Amino acid sequence: MAVTLDDKLVVAISSRALFDLEEENRIFESGDEAGYMRRQLELVRQPARPGIALPLVRKLLAFNTADVQRVEVVMLSRNDPASGMRVFASAQAAGMRIERGVFTRGRNPFAYLRPLGSHLFLSANEEDVQQALSIGFPAARVMTDSTPAGDRYPHEVRIAFDGDAVLFSDEAERIYQEGGLPAFQANEVTKAAQPLAGGPFKPLLAALHRLQQQADASKTMRIRTALVTARSAPAHERAVRTLLDWGITVDEAMFLGGLEKGPFLREFEPDFFFDDQRSHVASAARHVPAGHVNSGISNPQLPAVE
Repeated sequence: MAVTLDDKLVVAISSRALFDLEEENRIFESGDEAGYMRRQLELVRQPARPGIALPLVRKLLAFNTADVQRVEVVMLSRNDPASGMRVFASAQAAGMRIERGVFTRGRNPFAYLRPLGSHLFLSANEEDVQQALSIGFPAARVMTDSTPAGDRYPHEVRIAFDGDAVLFSDEAERIYQEGGLPAFQANEVTKAAQPLAGGPFKPLLAALHRLQQQADASKTMRIRTALVTARSAPAHERAVRTLLDWGITVDEAMFLGGLEKGPFLREFEPDFFFDDQRSHVASAARHVPAGHVNSGISNPQLPAVE
């Protein structure tokens, strides 16, 4: 029988998102590819320091047991294959079972998301993230200078999402930017019973929902999700009704009406927060791990690459 990842939550991640390789990356970005490879080989037995996404990945892998593997994490990196040896060695030293990887030696890696069937792509490379989004995969640029995740909830994966242009489409955000808050509120009240179309991260939320249902019997790990949005009443109703229509629940919802998100996220303590607005991402990154979702009307779009 052919091996398949169809029944698993699949996370693709770059080496710089999983490990702190900023010093080595400066050599790569200087154009000294040979020097970068040489340095990585020199350090192949020296585990890299944890990166911003490592706590999230470690917790997700904890859903796997000796009998059932529910989560697959795949390295998807612009590193060369030789440098990939250090990445795998660092993962092993961190106690994470990561067996698969694609290393493209500077070329765009995002196309490999298709055969992987990835539910999430985390990378420090903005262009790779945008192209992944353009072909329909949830992806975020990891802010490598984010505040690391806390350790108060070792048995709980905590993920927070913005609403418009992340979980939902940007249709309402477009009305807000074109007509201002009164037009936005009037539209959302009128369409309160009409579900919003799904945004780029709907597939991830759905996959997390399935993972939680699969893992309920084990009781060892659980998922806690939060919707953290600039919406406020009465525009909250359409967001809530949309999730109900999808058959997906979130554990917490914060309708902040334009308040700064960072302090609220500090209290929620997510392992990761996803938002399309750079200002919200910057606010969040001062308190928690954050990723920028380069989608919707608020972000310039690159031409899609097939």
